[in-house]
Amino acid sequence: MNTEQTALDAYLAHNAAIRTKLERLQRLANDHFGHDPDAIHWGHVGDLGRVEAGLDELLAIFGDGE
Repeated sequence: MNTEQTALDAYLAHNAAIRTKLERLQRLANDHFGHDPDAIHWGHVGDLGRVEAGLDELLAIFGDGE
Protein backbone atom coordinates (compact mmCIF):
# COMPACT_ATOMS: atom_id res chain seq x y z
CA MET A 1 0.00 0.00 0.00
CA ASN A 2 1.30 3.43 -0.97
CA THR A 3 1.04 5.80 2.00
CA GLU A 4 2.89 8.68 0.35
CA GLN A 5 0.90 11.90 0.52
CA THR A 6 0.01 13.43 -2.81
CA ALA A 7 -0.09 17.15 -3.55
CA LEU A 8 -3.89 16.90 -3.75
CA ASP A 9 -4.04 15.26 -0.30
CA ALA A 10 -1.92 18.04 1.17
CA TYR A 11 -3.94 20.70 -0.65
CA LEU A 12 -7.23 19.33 0.67
CA ALA A 13 -5.85 19.09 4.21
CA HIS A 14 -4.71 22.72 4.10
CA ASN A 15 -8.04 23.77 2.59
CA ALA A 16 -9.94 22.07 5.44
CA ALA A 17 -7.68 23.68 8.07
CA ILE A 18 -8.18 27.13 6.49
CA ARG A 19 -11.96 26.70 6.41
CA THR A 20 -11.94 25.74 10.10
CA LYS A 21 -9.87 28.81 10.97
CA LEU A 22 -12.14 31.07 8.91
CA GLU A 23 -15.15 29.73 10.80
CA ARG A 24 -13.39 30.45 14.10
CA LEU A 25 -12.54 33.96 12.91
CA GLN A 26 -16.18 34.52 11.91
CA ARG A 27 -17.37 33.43 15.37
CA LEU A 28 -14.89 35.83 16.98
CA ALA A 29 -16.01 38.67 14.71
CA ASN A 30 -19.65 37.98 15.54
CA ASP A 31 -18.71 38.43 19.21
CA HIS A 32 -16.75 41.67 18.65
CA PHE A 33 -13.52 39.66 19.08
CA GLY A 34 -14.34 39.29 22.77
CA HIS A 35 -14.45 43.04 23.38
CA ASP A 36 -17.23 44.91 25.11
CA PRO A 37 -18.58 47.29 22.43
CA ASP A 38 -19.04 49.97 25.10
CA ALA A 39 -15.37 49.75 26.10
CA ILE A 40 -13.69 49.92 22.68
CA HIS A 41 -10.50 51.99 22.63
CA TRP A 42 -7.93 52.94 19.98
CA GLY A 43 -5.80 49.90 20.78
CA HIS A 44 -8.66 47.68 19.63
CA VAL A 45 -8.97 49.77 16.47
CA GLY A 46 -5.25 49.29 15.77
CA ASP A 47 -5.49 45.54 16.32
CA LEU A 48 -8.35 45.25 13.85
CA GLY A 49 -6.48 47.45 11.37
CA ARG A 50 -3.57 45.01 11.43
CA VAL A 51 -5.96 42.07 11.01
CA GLU A 52 -7.65 43.78 8.07
CA ALA A 53 -4.28 44.51 6.42
CA GLY A 54 -3.28 40.87 6.85
CA LEU A 55 -6.52 39.70 5.26
CA ASP A 56 -6.00 42.13 2.36
CA GLU A 57 -2.54 40.65 1.85
CA LEU A 58 -3.94 37.12 1.82
CA LEU A 59 -6.65 38.09 -0.68
CA ALA A 60 -4.04 39.69 -2.93
CA ILE A 61 -2.10 36.40 -3.03
CA PHE A 62 -5.11 34.82 -4.70
CA GLY A 63 -5.76 37.75 -7.03
CA ASP A 64 -8.79 39.06 -5.16
CA GLY A 65 -7.38 42.31 -3.81
CA GLU A 66 -10.21 44.78 -4.21
